[in-house]
Amino acid sequence: MAHRLALVGGDGIGPEVVAEGAKVLDRLEALDGFATERVEYDLGGRRYLETGEVLDDATLEELASFDAIYLGAVGTPDVPPGVLERGLLLKVRFTFDQYINLRPVKLYPGVTSPVAGLTPERCDLLCVRENTESVYAGAGGALYRGTPNEVATQESVNTRHGVERALRYAFEAATTRRNHLTLVHKTNVLSYAGDLWMRTFEELGDAEFPQVERDYVHVDAACLYFVTQPERFDVVVTENLFGDIITDLGAAVQGGLGLAASGNLDPTRRKPSMFEPVHGSAPDIAGTGRADPVAAVMSLGQLLAFVGEHRSAARVDRAVGALLSERAGSVPDGVGYSTGDVGDRLVELVAEV
Repeated sequence: MAHRLALVGGDGIGPEVVAEGAKVLDRLEALDGFATERVEYDLGGRRYLETGEVLDDATLEELASFDAIYLGAVGTPDVPPGVLERGLLLKVRFTFDQYINLRPVKLYPGVTSPVAGLTPERCDLLCVRENTESVYAGAGGALYRGTPNEVATQESVNTRHGVERALRYAFEAATTRRNHLTLVHKTNVLSYAGDLWMRTFEELGDAEFPQVERDYVHVDAACLYFVTQPERFDVVVTENLFGDIITDLGAAVQGGLGLAASGNLDPTRRKPSMFEPVHGSAPDIAGTGRADPVAAVMSLGQLLAFVGEHRSAARVDRAVGALLSERAGSVPDGVGYSTGDVGDRLVELVAEV
């Protein structure tokens, strides 16, 4: 039975990097004997500017029937901030209950980190971010807007249900790696939300995962340790806003957003999960052939692992590692390699390594 995939190129370089990922996917299907049924959707800033719609209910209902969504990037300078983020990305996350955001932070051999002397052996961790609560739940409002007396409130929503399921996913992930889980929060200041996270962390660990070593780090200290001691971490779990911040710091440590993949997951598989590179739409280089598709292909690897094609997912990881080693020391950040060249080489490498 074919895996049903919705392909959303989006804006800027998004369609370009998704096209390269699709080329790699074609090769993997031939190598490993599985099939996909793919449907392309035109969603993003361009569609919004043309039609005034971001994501209508009929399209959302269609997307619900797929096994996974493969997204390039959305965003264009002509669309006000928040329109696409809330109307498309967060709408998909909340409607499909994609309650886990999964971000690997892995330094590949040959990649130069801005952290002097960092080696791959010291940087291989997994960030598990709760993805549907905290300040992103949209609770809050404004009074006296536009006046000297304006008041804005943005509330953080944390439920036992949401916290526990995120922690359970992180504990389970830790059992497949090095049996070490670090909770990142700010319990000394955020005493209500932090208390809920900490109590649930300890109770769940004691009752269900006694084999997993537990650690706690304040989020400000975690930012320090991500740079100075990334080897301290195996699996990191945190709430939505803190996760949004520290995962981009992790991307910088591993070599930049061009090497950062992500998955927005519904682990129950009742609704589709969404996989995307986190580099954004980069409209300034769209159409120039300078977009690096590596993060999009890495996100494809996450998608394949999630739908059960683990052999192909492993091929992607090895191919990315081989590609990055090949171009190490030649030119920075892949400059000099066209988007298509990188995609073509990855198509070759998935069959060779």
